[in-house]
Amino acid sequence: MFHAWALAGIAPFGDLETQLGVLAEISIQGFFIVSGALVLGSLDRSASLGEYAEKRVRRLYPAYAVVVITPAVISGFLTGWAAPVAVAKYLTANLVFLNFLAPDLPGLFEGRRFTEVNGALWTLKIEVMFYIALPVIAQVLRLFGKAWWVGLLLLYSGGVAWSMGMPMLLDHELAPEIARQLPGQMAFFASGMALWQLWDTAKAKPGMFGLVGAFLLALSFAHPLAEFLRAAGLAGLIACAAFAPGPRLDAARFGDVSYGLYITHFPILQGMIMLGLFASFGFALSIAISTFTVLLASLLLWHLVEKPALRRDSHYRKVSEAA
Repeated sequence: MFHAWALAGIAPFGDLETQLGVLAEISIQGFFIVSGALVLGSLDRSASLGEYAEKRVRRLYPAYAVVVITPAVISGFLTGWAAPVAVAKYLTANLVFLNFLAPDLPGLFEGRRFTEVNGALWTLKIEVMFYIALPVIAQVLRLFGKAWWVGLLLLYSGGVAWSMGMPMLLDHELAPEIARQLPGQMAFFASGMALWQLWDTAKAKPGMFGLVGAFLLALSFAHPLAEFLRAAGLAGLIACAAFAPGPRLDAARFGDVSYGLYITHFPILQGMIMLGLFASFGFALSIAISTFTVLLASLLLWHLVEKPALRRDSHYRKVSEAA
């Protein structure tokens, strides 16, 4: 919703855009928490470091490559391949997760408020850095022995210090951007790792986790100095949402579209805005059409690319097939 509103430029820098931006930021932070839990679980279940790396590559990269390459091909056809250097630069940078070096493509989204092909991909650079760092982090935490939680608290505190301190220490326009890179997001990954360690407790007491989480999250917004509590608060709410009693949703019944939704929505929205759909149909109807299109693209990506690329014993594959 935030990307749709911002890309369409309906009310730039207005109150609604600001509020949606805050919710979008919280959503990304929640994504990092979930990732911290599930990826640590993947590492714990892996027989070797090689198996862990293989599982991460299979889960992340095939779909990512498709989402990066497809706009490049479209750009080539739209421009008659008149700018091969620009396309090659885009592919080279984006295929190794350095999206900020070449975010644009000739013939696509030029003259728009935001010209990036896929502005949502910046988080995947951070995700991959966490994948690489996690085995080292896990090994260091093992050295703490029974004081494992002390090590995790230090990791959390280091992430908060980087995120909150960098804008104050670095007098540069890029300071806020640097602050939100790794290790600035490490508090959220660390909270996810803590959630993995407390998995059974969270399943048994989701209400307690939810109440504590809501309290800490509220405090984090009440005063800037309490912002360091946000990751812990979000982790509590996520645990509550995941494990609270209720009907089984079987969200993966038709395919695990979560990753596809994230990496396809931005360029699809950009394309629909470029074609004039938002101007012609209005925001509400355009959102409905966009949602259907993104879901369809995500399902195709899951069944044609993501699922075939996974190992037969993949957790994601098993959950989808069981549903």
